[in-house]
Amino acid sequence: MSKTKDKIMSGHSKWSTIRHKKALQDAKRANIFTKLGRLISVSAREGGGDIETNFKLKMAVEKARSFNMPKENIERAIKKGTGELNDGEKIEEIIYEAYYNLNGQQVALLIKTATDNRNRTVSEIRHYLEKNKAKLLAKGSLRFIFTLKGYLLINLKEQEKESEEIELLAIDYGAEEIKNDKKDKLIIVTKTADLPKVKEALEKKGVKITETKLTFLPQQTVNLKEEDYNQLVNFIEELEANDDVQEVITNVFRNNI
Repeated sequence: MSKTKDKIMSGHSKWSTIRHKKALQDAKRANIFTKLGRLISVSAREGGGDIETNFKLKMAVEKARSFNMPKENIERAIKKGTGELNDGEKIEEIIYEAYYNLNGQQVALLIKTATDNRNRTVSEIRHYLEKNKAKLLAKGSLRFIFTLKGYLLINLKEQEKESEEIELLAIDYGAEEIKNDKKDKLIIVTKTADLPKVKEALEKKGVKITETKLTFLPQQTVNLKEEDYNQLVNFIEELEANDDVQEVITNVFRNNI
């Protein structure tokens, strides 16, 4: 009897674990789709619903497809942005600025959000920052530290070409800067206006691009000790778990590649 009961309890425990993991995966998937939907809506609102003429929307849709977001979800998000879907929600992009105190080192943060309720968003972000010894700042307090750039991420393991050949092609097509982590990642930085041209040219040469976006890059970076860097990563991961937060950008060197 005892052994049978143990087996039953063991099976129940295993099923509970599987069910719990699935629930977490489903929640994470829903969180990602919420973020992607809002990113698409903001892009469509700013530049229209045609991905052929709205490059920002094209990037958002490509990102959504890479996460296997259903086609109907993408189309609904576009219509929400253009106003065709009149559901009362208005998604807007807001960037918050903050400092995070890491053992005496002040880390600059740009918190990029897409929200249908700015009062809720700022309240939740302020609460999280204060709880973690970080401070929300007035608009314009540190935006000057960052510059908006085009950003292409390339996984070298997926390429037929060698890293050096891709780098030379990128330079020929107008890349401003190239960062190579000497492992498997290559980051190409461009002027914002040159991003579509560089992306299209590289793809025509058979280069597979993992991610394309416009993002803020710091003009100067700070270095952190290993333990402080790990703490920063955890801090950002928790902040980005918020449905309204699209991306957290810092001026920490290792976070930028």
